[in-house]
This record gives sequence, structure tokens and C-alpha cells, in this order.
Amino acid sequence: MKRYSYLVICLLPLISLAQDRVEGMVMEANSESKHIGLFGANVYWMNSQIGTITNEEGLFSIPYSAEYDKLIISYVGFESDTLKITEPKMIHHALRASNALDEVVVEKERDAVQKAYFSSQNIVTVNSAELLKAACCNLSESFETNPAIDVNFSDALTGTKQIQMLGLTSPYLLITQENIPMVRGASQAFGLTYTPGTWVESIQITKGAGSVVNGYESISGQINAELVKPLTDKALFFNGYFNRNGRMELNTHVNHKLNDKWSTGIYIHGNARTQKEDRNADGFLDAPLANQINVMNRWQFQNPETGWVSFFNIRFLNDEKQVGQIDFDPEAPNAIRGFQTSSSVSAAEPWGSEIDTRRFDSSLKLGYVFPELPFQSFGFQASYSNHNQESYFGVKRYNINHESIYSNLIFNSILGDTQNKFKTGVTFAYDGYEELVNTTAYARDDASAGAFFEYSFDNLEKVSLTAGIRVDTHNRLGTFVTPRFHIRYTPWEKASLRGSFGRGRRAANIFAENQQLFASARQIQILDSEGSVYGLDPEDAWNYGVSFLQGFTFLNRPGNITLDFYRTDFRNQVVVDWENPRAISFYNLDGKSNANSFQFEVNHEVLPNLELRAAYKYYDVKTDYRNGLLQKPLLAQHRYFANVGYQTGVTEKGGQWKFDYTLHSLGKQRLPNTDVNPPEFRLGEFAEGYSLMNAQVTKVFSTQFEVYVGGENLSNIRQMNPVLDADNPFGANFDTSIIYAPIMGRMFYGGFRYKI
Repeated sequence: MKRYSYLVICLLPLISLAQDRVEGMVMEANSESKHIGLFGANVYWMNSQIGTITNEEGLFSIPYSAEYDKLIISYVGFESDTLKITEPKMIHHALRASNALDEVVVEKERDAVQKAYFSSQNIVTVNSAELLKAACCNLSESFETNPAIDVNFSDALTGTKQIQMLGLTSPYLLITQENIPMVRGASQAFGLTYTPGTWVESIQITKGAGSVVNGYESISGQINAELVKPLTDKALFFNGYFNRNGRMELNTHVNHKLNDKWSTGIYIHGNARTQKEDRNADGFLDAPLANQINVMNRWQFQNPETGWVSFFNIRFLNDEKQVGQIDFDPEAPNAIRGFQTSSSVSAAEPWGSEIDTRRFDSSLKLGYVFPELPFQSFGFQASYSNHNQESYFGVKRYNINHESIYSNLIFNSILGDTQNKFKTGVTFAYDGYEELVNTTAYARDDASAGAFFEYSFDNLEKVSLTAGIRVDTHNRLGTFVTPRFHIRYTPWEKASLRGSFGRGRRAANIFAENQQLFASARQIQILDSEGSVYGLDPEDAWNYGVSFLQGFTFLNRPGNITLDFYRTDFRNQVVVDWENPRAISFYNLDGKSNANSFQFEVNHEVLPNLELRAAYKYYDVKTDYRNGLLQKPLLAQHRYFANVGYQTGVTEKGGQWKFDYTLHSLGKQRLPNTDVNPPEFRLGEFAEGYSLMNAQVTKVFSTQFEVYVGGENLSNIRQMNPVLDADNPFGANFDTSIIYAPIMGRMFYGGFRYKI
């Protein structure tokens, strides 16, 4: 039993021995009798839609039905096997590498985007094959080919892509790295750009209320990024990228297996942009001059005999951006660097901005599976980070230092049998903030401790549910209860009907989350003073959702249809009001604020190796501002999405062509009010809709080398007035924050990947 009771990393599902399932482990066959689990192997019943993939340790669980008796196990680069199964049982199966065979074995890769039929939560898994369909140089650019996430630009200066889900901005998402909170606090504006795309192994997108295990801050959903593992990543990997606008990137992975138990990897990312671009001739850079060095060392430990597994990461980041007018020189003696007042600045001086970030972070994950009780385990997560940003925007200055400590202890077991599982544990978190906004200093310490319990019932044929509750005490949010509930029902074959509700609470970091508004002439106003965070009250919201997933087979090829509806109701919200072009106002919600999101999506393999993904989304997001109930600005109520991907068969030497095309079509967007501006700087009530087209072609020469070329915004859509009053950046009408369309025109890029 010891030999096969394998490790389970914390927060991953446990091994179960229920009588209605086939469970076990998929391993890599080797001559040394070492049990190396294969992550992401396909396990499915022949001639059915019932399937799953193995987790990081190669473990899987699939429902058993007497209707099917042939279980197929496949993995890219390994020989596919078919097992005859006539009863529920535990199996351990080793796959042989295809290069060990005499003949060439060609396998179809697992779906790049996978939707869970049996999970009680609405989860979409995006693996590395999907990430390679676009130039996803960092995590913020990894969602262009997935309709679950909306990608927008935040301002006309930094070019940073911000994400939204269910009509709400990223602060309402819990963004984690291997289920440890990652993008929050000081890193909210630019944190997604700090994770290079090549470091990401897969992304799990959870819509609606998440799990209580991961904390109380999730309101609209969760995005979790799983990083590549030193044990399973390539020993050596190089990726180079360059584009027409002068952006260059280089990624290097070096992994080494030290012994049977220890593996380590060093991951180095560097990017730079030194080329000045001003295609719209407004005198401002269309994209920032930038330089980033990002280095991570990752350690992996596993001991199948004793049941221990752990990961340890340590990372250093240096990120520098320069934005503003073309002729701005921050080293010039008369350069405006955030110390002066607008009235003391000559209109002839160039307007500029620098954003310099230094970040250190580390994390530890430790898991233990009881050797004689494989359904029982515990896990421990801990992280520490120090984020220091110094920045100025013309005459405005914004500095922030954020020190964060997080720990989570989780115990997993069963109640009676493995259909009834539970997770329980305790969480401690600390955040220390020091901010300088112009000449005003803000400092606060946030500390919280909480306990949670989550029960799950799994009957994969009909019903599964997850019910959780957590109680937290916070020095600023008080003591509060966070319930979450998810249920899944199978009404008929290949169908999954889900419902969920849950509560989320958070302290809004109003300056870090809205940094784009510093690059305007707006005055900052906080209109409430009795609250515990900047004088404001904590945000509190409930999320409700229902979704339906139906698989189908058409022309002997698989597909699925998804419909979902989610509603978020805020009991309190920090309203960010920029309807007055002279000010940005923060105040507590007085009235109603809700976000309604509807999505319809179809996925189908229309022809062999030709896949189509299409979606329509509708948003109704309204808030009671002090001047009335208004639709959220810069949010298209109607969005359309289409993605077509085609790949040729693999040649004997591993050669292949891959083609990908994506269309985003956005309806009209409401613009913030600009009526008090002079006529030449007034915008209309709405911005017209537009469509964006992206495409990429990849030539795989062998299993070791490939090149790719592509283009973004091939329709050459551009917002012609991204900077209001660009000729007078120190005047009262200057504003770079009203961005509803791309600033750059067509952009072409190319790159290569080499791996050993």
C-alpha cells in the first residue's frame, strides 16, 4: 500500500476508493522502477464523453459504469493504452515513451481548453497548448483566445492589459499562483505582467463564488496559475520574442533532477522596449519604454514511500517603465518628476512618468498523504512578499510599499466513505502598507485570522455538491462569516447543470487599483471619512450563478454548448466615480450596485484537426452614483468572440503546422461624462463598436524546435484621441484614462522555442 499511496499536493483532490469509480495513477515507465506520475494524461471511456485528466502526481478518478468496459489512457509523447475494466477498482498503469517504440505513434493532444462535467464548480482549465496560440508573453496576455475573460487596456500610457470577468474588474477576482494569493494590494495594476507566459503550465478559471479554502476575497471568481514543475519541465528551454514595436523578450528555463527526491529549476525572464512609437502623432509614446528582469528559483521534493511532497519558490523582480511625451528625458536637469505643482510648471516642459518596481517573493507548499490512509492528507501553504513601487505621473507622485505574509493549513479526510469528503483548516494573513499620494502619507496594517470547513459530496452519476463556510476576524473588516455553496446535477447524458452562491468581502486599495487615473488632471477626493480603510467601508457582495454544459457529437466529432448567468449584488462597494472630468471621487455605495452577466458558448471540432470556438456575452452592470444610476463606463454590453484553430498531422520527425485566428467584436461603450470640458475636448455619450482580429502561424520543425509569427489588431482599429488635450498636459483638460479601443495599429511579431 505504501508503494502506491502517492503524494497529493495541498489543495488537490484526494485519492478516493468509492465503489462507483475507477481510480489510480498513471506513471512513466522506466527501467529503474521509479513511480513518476504523469500530469495531464487523458483518461476516458471509449465511445463516451466521460473522461478526466491526471493531476500533478498522476492521480485520477473516473466514474465507473457497466455500459463501458474499455478505458483509454493517453499522453502526448507516450504510447496510448486501452485497458479492459469490468469492475470498479484501483489501477496503476505505466505508459511507455513513444521514442522507445519501433514504430511511430501519433496521438491527438488533449483539449487545449477543458470544461469539467463532474465538478460542482464551474471551472475551465486552459493548458499550455492554448497559451501558445497567441503571443502571451505574460499572464495578462494569456486570455486573448478564451471568452471567459475580457482583456482591456487601462490607459493611454502604459499599455497594460487589465482583465475583467462577469463584468467586474480584476480586484474582484481572486488571482492565485498555485492557490496562493498573488495579484493583490500593491501588485493589482501590473501584477499579471510579472508572471511570464512560459512559466505557466495551466490556468484554472472558476466563475462565481470560489472555495472557502482559498479565502474570503473572491467575489466574481478565481484565476489560478499552475507553474511548470522542475521534475516534468524540459531540462533546457529557450524562448525568444520580438515585435514590430521594439519589444524584445527572452525566457530561459534550466531544470535539473538532483536525485530521486529533489529537483530544481532556474527560470529567467527579460524584456525590453527601447524604440519610441508615436503613430498617431499626438506627441505621446504609444507604448512605454520598458525594462524587466525576472528570476525565479524553484525546488521540488517528493518521496512516494513516506508520502511527503513540497515546492519552494524564491523570486526577484526589477521592472522599470517610462511613459509620456516623446521628448521627455527623466535625466534632464529641468525634468518634471512629481515634485512641483501644476501652477509652477511651464507648459513648455515635457510631461513624463516613470514607474519603478522592486519585488521579492517566496512561497512554500508542503503536503503529506498518510501512507495507510490515502484518502487523508494535510497541506501547508505559506508565502512572503515585499513589493516596492516608486512612481510619478507628471506633477503627481505615487509610492507604495506592501509587505505581505500569508499562511494556510489544510486537513483533508472523509466522513464515513469517500463519497463524503471534507477540508478544514486555519488561515493567517498580514499586509502592511505605506503609501505616498502626492504629499499625503497613508499607512495601515491589516491582519486577519480565520477558520474554514468545506464538505463535498460526490455521486458522479447524478449529483455532486460543495458547501463551505469560513469565519474570519480582521482588524479593519471586523468578524464576519463567508458561506459558499456549489451544486452539480446530471439531468441526462453528457449534461451538467450547476448552481452556486457565495459571499465575498475585501478592503479596496483605491490608489493601487486605479493608478491610471493619476495620469490626468483630476483631483483626488475621498468623500467619506468614518470607515476603516482610507475612511471608507469594506466592500461586501453576494454572487449567484447558474450554468449548463451539454456535450454532443456531430458528424462523429465532439463538441459542447455552455450557457451561464451570474449576478453580483453589492451590499457595499467603494464607488470609483470619474463622471466629473475634474475629479476622481471615492465614496461608499448609497443605493444599488449589481452586475449581470450572460454567456453563450459553442465549441466543436468541425473537421478533423479544425476546431471552432464561438461565444456571445451580455453585460448589465449598473451602479448608483451620486448623480444617478449609470451603466458602468468603458464596458461593452454586447461582446462576440470566435476562435478557429487548425493543425496538420505530425510528421515522422515531429514536424507540424499550426494556424490560429481570433475575432473579438465589441458593441458600443458608455463614456464618462466630459460635458464640462471645452467643446474640442468633449467626447460623445457612447463610443462606437469595433472588431479586432489576431492570427498566428507556428511551424514545428521537430520536438525540439519551432518558430512562430503572428499579428494583433489586423483590422488596424485605433482610438484617434486617446490623450485629451495632449498639447497641454499640465492643463485642466489633460486625461489619458478614457480608453475604449487599441492605441497601436497593426502589430506583427515573431519568435522561436527551443527545448531539450
